[in-house]
Amino acid sequence: MILVLKQKIFSLLDSYDICDLNGNCVFRVKSKLALGHCMIVYDSTGREVGEIKEKVISFLPVFEIYISGRYAGRIKKELTFFKPKFTLDCFGWSVRGDIMEWDYSVYDGSRQVMSVSKRLMHLSDTYEINVPDSGDVIAGLLIALAIDAEKCSRN
Repeated sequence: MILVLKQKIFSLLDSYDICDLNGNCVFRVKSKLALGHCMIVYDSTGREVGEIKEKVISFLPVFEIYISGRYAGRIKKELTFFKPKFTLDCFGWSVRGDIMEWDYSVYDGSRQVMSVSKRLMHLSDTYEINVPDSGDVIAGLLIALAIDAEKCSRN
């Protein structure tokens, strides 16, 4: 499944539409007013399917991931000097790639769970997310949102 994550330009809080390649809205993401980032993902029927919450009291950014209201794990930014690095503590997955330029992949051992590429020449942040297994879509989307939230906070 290939999704296009596009941040809304005129929104006070982070807000995204996630569409398929035909432009059909598959998910919507809305932020809650909170200390740190807090984003909720809704499916096309308006049902909440996932959430990320930034832990406010931590030295480096940490985002907790919830799928259907249940804690699934977390993603944590590591201390590095040049290129950002993230550690995933969910499903045994790992993040690899050039996160600074927004081309990265998530792996389960040697199996690629998803890849993310930033689309250039758009007015707002736009990413293409490729998730081959539909069972990994929600978790993959939440990971991509957490990494984007961390980059927004850093910039």
